[in-house]
Amino acid sequence: MKIGILKETQKGEKRVSISPNIAKQLIAKNFQVIVEDGAGTNSSFKNSDYRNIGAEVEKRGVVFKEADILIKINPFDKDDLKLVNKGQILMSQLFHKSNPELIKAIAAKGVSAFSMDAMPRISRAQDMDVLSSQSNLAGYKAVIRGAYEMTKIFPLMMTAAGTITPARVLVYGVGVAGLQAIATAKRLGAIVEATDIRLETKEQTESLGAKFITVEANGENNEGVYAKAASEEYAKRQKEAVNKSLFQADLVITTAMVPGRKSPILITEEQVKQMKNGAVIIDLAADQGGNCELSKMYKTVIKNGVKIIGTTISPESVSTNASELFAKNMYNFILHLTDGNTFKWDLDEEITDKTLIIQDGIIRQNGKTK
Repeated sequence: MKIGILKETQKGEKRVSISPNIAKQLIAKNFQVIVEDGAGTNSSFKNSDYRNIGAEVEKRGVVFKEADILIKINPFDKDDLKLVNKGQILMSQLFHKSNPELIKAIAAKGVSAFSMDAMPRISRAQDMDVLSSQSNLAGYKAVIRGAYEMTKIFPLMMTAAGTITPARVLVYGVGVAGLQAIATAKRLGAIVEATDIRLETKEQTESLGAKFITVEANGENNEGVYAKAASEEYAKRQKEAVNKSLFQADLVITTAMVPGRKSPILITEEQVKQMKNGAVIIDLAADQGGNCELSKMYKTVIKNGVKIIGTTISPESVSTNASELFAKNMYNFILHLTDGNTFKWDLDEEITDKTLIIQDGIIRQNGKTK
């Protein structure tokens, strides 16, 4: 079975789905690997790195023609689908709940498609969970980007000229990205606070040395490890509880996303008007509409002296590490799905069932074809 590694074409993307190290491990498991020319360049992997471990490097059209499995990080687009052949197996993040037209277009090609962002959040799937591995890096980079954009330093510093007080950081959403943002900001010496709809994240927040801003849930809960969309009443209570910290913050990082839905608005334009002059908001949910009402994807908006930066989870900015982690997730996933490099198609098994969105051109839903 031949695995095709495609070059990412999405704007700003620098990662590659399979690193040379993981390609070598796949070859050791008797898979063949064919890589698109230049696929790893932006992640600091040269064509020769792939050739040296036994992979083929070919032009884009050859990869599409010869591969049994085609792997990307981002969704297959219309240009990709022109080259896809019936019977091939596609693997990428498809974000199928919010991209129904894309799913129909993929199904029309008569292929099977696995969506990596649909990985169930269960212990057996942790080493295949690309959202977690990439979000971990995003939380780190959000703080580093914030430090670059701020006009203050993070730590307390006592000098002959006087004392510099530590920066104040507020994190919305204590998931994988949020926890890493908290940890990174604390390591840099900031005073860190965080809030989340899931009260069970309070202990995790405090274990990292940050203060958790408690908002009584009154029946609100979560969907797996994701926060579900909060009620209007809860959103109002959260806003009131967090405002004091928000208005004092030098850096705000927002990470709240609901799978398949628009990101909840956590910071309104009116709240931004009351923030400190020079404060920075890093909105990691901008790709799904943003947690700040003023966020715009890939843009920096300045409002009343507050700098609002709309971005994605941004692991592409550390593309070497991000690619290595994504590749390891893919390696584990491929081995899980296969037996002696032949697909098992075990639809009674949860990981397979949840991630297989299309089988032989038929769209599946809740473990069934529709």
